Formats: sequence, structure tokens, C-alpha cells
Amino acid sequence: MKQMIPFSILDLAPINEGSDATQSFRNTLALAQHGERWGYQRFWLAEHHGMPGIASAATAVLIGHVAGGTNTIRVGAGGIMLPNHAPLVIAEQFGTLASLYPGRIDLGLGRAPGSDQLTARALRRNLASDPNQFPNDVVELMDYFSATKRHAVRAVPGAGLNVPIWILGSSLFGAQVAAALGLPYAFASHFAPDQMMQAIALYRSTFKPSAQLAQPYVMLGYNVFAADSDAEAQFLASSMQQAFVNLRSGQPKPLQAPREGYLDSLAPQQRDVLDEALSCAAIGSRDTVQRALQAFIAQTGADELMITSMIFDHTARLRSYQITAELHA
Repeated sequence: MKQMIPFSILDLAPINEGSDATQSFRNTLALAQHGERWGYQRFWLAEHHGMPGIASAATAVLIGHVAGGTNTIRVGAGGIMLPNHAPLVIAEQFGTLASLYPGRIDLGLGRAPGSDQLTARALRRNLASDPNQFPNDVVELMDYFSATKRHAVRAVPGAGLNVPIWILGSSLFGAQVAAALGLPYAFASHFAPDQMMQAIALYRSTFKPSAQLAQPYVMLGYNVFAADSDAEAQFLASSMQQAFVNLRSGQPKPLQAPREGYLDSLAPQQRDVLDEALSCAAIGSRDTVQRALQAFIAQTGADELMITSMIFDHTARLRSYQITAELHA
């Protein structure tokens, strides 16, 4: 591609209709191993709870499984939903991972619950809305990783490891936090692109250098459904489209098999919502995907893309990531 930036993988460890978490984890590890060989920069997993189609609830455990089955690719969280956890617990978990797999662990942090409110309460999450709590928790977590910590409590393992921290977001708030703390910023444009350009501009214009990062660094989520023809890619993408419609209607399900003509079966309002939410996507053959990727990188000036491909068939999913990697190479 004309503008060479790193490509990475975001995996939600999807559970397919008729399958289970055991198979999901096999597929996740296989994808990570292939991604490593194909030259992807990092492999991230995301914390979600109570979702019948997503198996990555115990995110740190799954990161350890993937890191143990690979050799060089960076493995991390995209992200850990920090309000669900005490910062010390996350410091210990990721301090452990960084000690087991030195130089390969990333920690992306988000402030959403990664669940519905009922599940959030079951997680013992404090649902009170304090806008300062998330940035304060991030600073506390960073301190646990520091060699010159201010807290009397010590994270063991964790202290002195300086695990790279990222801020995740889908609004201007995350951009402000990342800029103020001098951290890299990952925007969830793969499902919530509305404020993407505003957030990027705000982050870059207000960024303050830190010990971790001298210049702003933006990673953007991007959907890719690549296949040997445009028609096949459109068919494969219908699984993700169904998942999004089901989630928005309050009826999340395991990942459904692709359906011919699915978009045509939707009401106009559903189609509009879907088109807007999944506007950051490349769906098609090699040439179609290449053009879309180049245009997106030129539009945003992204420093890195986090590619997600929610495809029902594991072989087709691997093929999509392989095509994308070949375009990058």
C-alpha cells in the first residue's frame, strides 16, 4: 500500500451459533498464530460480559493463552473496562503477563462497562457517574507500574515494568484523557465512528508529551471483510451486520451464519443505522479493500489500523486477514 502503517488484529473471540467457547478459543489462538506469521503488529482482545456471542470476558486469562501460543506478536487488551476493576488488580494481572511475556504485552483501557446495567451491577461496578474517576484510576494504575511510585501499596508483579498503556474511546472524553496523560489513543471507529475526526483532531492538538510517548499516536478500529470477490465478501459481512442489529435491538445472540440478501430484508431505518455505525469498513475483493483502506488512511492520517473481521466461517475469516496482510506487504 502507498502509505505503510502497522496493521493489527482485534479479536472478540466470537462464539458462533451452534458452537461454544472452547471452539472460539481454538479459533482465536489459530488466528493469532497466523497473524504473527502474516506480519500483524499486535493482537488485542476486548472485555465484554454477558454477551452470548463473545467469549473474551476473562480478558487477561485469554491474553495469557494467546501470548503463550505465539512468539513475537504483541498481545493485549483492547480493552480492559477499568471501572469494572480495582486498578491494583489490573496492575497485578498485567504485571504477571508482562513478567511471563516480556516486551509483548499491551494494556488498553476503556471506561464503558462492556455489558448491560444488570450485568454491570453483578460485576460490583459502581454505576455512579463521576467524570474524574476514570482518569484518576488510569493515573493510579500507571503509578503501580512505575519504578518511582507514589502509592504506599505495591503491585507485585507490576512495579517498575512500565507496561504500555493505551486509552480507548468512542467520544471526545477519551481523546482528552489520552492527550492530557500523553498516552496513545485507540478510537472505536469500527462500531462508533460518529466523532472520529473530531476526537482525532482534539487528541492531536492538545497532546502533552510523556515518558511513554513523545508524539501523538492514533490507532483506529476498522472492519475488513475481504474475499476473492465482492459478492462473497458482502455475503460474509452479513454475520456482523446481523450481530449489530441484534445488539441494537437488545437481543444479542451468538454470531449467526451469513445470509444472502440480509441488507435487503431490513427496514430503511435499520439499514440507515447499520450503514452509519459500520461506515468504517472495507467489504469486497482485494482491489476493493485496497482502495477503501488507502482512502481511510488518507482521510484520517491514522498511525495504525486495528483490523476486525467478524466472519462466521473460520477459514474465510483467516482468508480475509491474509488478503489484508498481503495488501499491507
